Amino acid sequence: MTPAATTEGSGDPRTARTRGKLREALLAACEEQPLDQVSVSDVVRRAGVGRATFYLHYDDLRALAVDACAEIVRQAVDALHAWDEVPPGPDAPPAELVALLEAVRARADLHRSLLRPGGGGPLGELLHRELRQRSISELRRRRPRGSAEDLIASAVAGLFTGVLTDWVHGRTDATPAQLAGGIWRMLLAVHAAAAPR
Repeated sequence: MTPAATTEGSGDPRTARTRGKLREALLAACEEQPLDQVSVSDVVRRAGVGRATFYLHYDDLRALAVDACAEIVRQAVDALHAWDEVPPGPDAPPAELVALLEAVRARADLHRSLLRPGGGGPLGELLHRELRQRSISELRRRRPRGSAEDLIASAVAGLFTGVLTDWVHGRTDATPAQLAGGIWRMLLAVHAAAAPR
């Protein structure tokens, strides 16, 4: 689901400010309780806007949550593609990936609320979709057509989203640097296994 009003007035600074307030209010509420326990009333009270204003911008809380997750998703997608023509070796994950995982750990309660076990929730679904699409684009740019782009992109998106989910929910124990190293080695292995022969 996407924000309800993404075309008319999207360039209006007042619209951007209002959406920013609503995103911040939702994220603050999710620091205190799971998303499924947050109400529209709580969000609009924290944001200092009316209920009608909320519905001018978003269809529901889930649409707001997806919008609120957009920045961390962009950072994650960029972190996994933070290299030029030759990816770093298996023992040198991109520094951006380590920094991303440190940021996720710093707000673990929030991310647990938005990232459900199994990779669901607004953060998991958006992350999977955006990472898969970026992977397809990068693969098409770097490899010959017909190099199983869809398969590799699905594996990359599923692997990253699944490992991140388990880590956020305490199912795997690792520092951000250790996790980044493990994720990076697995992603390189996926790419190597699917390389044209």
